[in-house]
Amino acid sequence: MELTALIDTYCQAWSEASPQRRAELIARVWAPAASYTDPTVHALGSSELLAHIAKVLARRPGSRVVRTSQVDEHHGVARFAWRAVDAGGNELPEGIDIAFISADGTRIERIIGFFGPLSR
Repeated sequence: MELTALIDTYCQAWSEASPQRRAELIARVWAPAASYTDPTVHALGSSELLAHIAKVLARRPGSRVVRTSQVDEHHGVARFAWRAVDAGGNELPEGIDIAFISADGTRIERIIGFFGPLSR
């Protein structure tokens, strides 16, 4: 899977209401021992990540995550900006994620997320 498609599939998982479909999306892109870290959580493996996404979606039913930048990558590390949008189209928090990609380019091994715009 091409890198941008890999990242977009990951973002789709954050936007998917169906737990089964969400798990299928994560299974396509998430390495078995991958981790997700943001200011509120450190999740190890797909089960913990899926539980965290479920909590976020329960607080914001119908919300979705939209990638708002190109995916930049070098040496197996990618970055991309995103924004959450609620069911009514209102913009919610934005942020940037740093993704560590497997050597074969097919899986995300680690995501580190930051909330809010970059500080100057």
